[in-house]
Amino acid sequence: FLHDIGKALTHEVEGSHAIIGADLARRYGEDDEVVHAIEAHHNEVAPQTVVAVLTQASDSCSGGRPGARRESLESYVKRLERIEEIASQRPGVDKVYAMQAGREIRVMVAPDQVDDIGAHLLAREVAKQIEDELTYPGQIRVTVVRESRATEIAH
Repeated sequence: FLHDIGKALTHEVEGSHAIIGADLARRYGEDDEVVHAIEAHHNEVAPQTVVAVLTQASDSCSGGRPGARRESLESYVKRLERIEEIASQRPGVDKVYAMQAGREIRVMVAPDQVDDIGAHLLAREVAKQIEDELTYPGQIRVTVVRESRATEIAH
């Protein structure tokens, strides 16, 4: 997380945290390649090295993880509840579980009410409604589980 070192000074110094961080790293004798990766990680300076490009990619991945952004707990919980509600209101749905901090939902359906084709359609419809109604980082995987079991006992 050295690329974000400038965030520690943005309240004291004018400018973006990427440029502030690069200046700080330069002042303290950090390697030029590291300084460049810091200043280029938000494209304020064009990335010129593989390390700078990898730093940008890592920053994007890291920023998309649950808890990385300062989202309030209340809005996070409301989003999870809404995701579960969208899937729950469909016919044939037994249970819905938001997993992976809301990045995946599992929709359990009654096999006698939803056939295999219906399960695929349900997944598509739920994903589309989530896309249309909610704002969220990254993507949300919708998995519909239609389970059927047959059991016999041998005596």
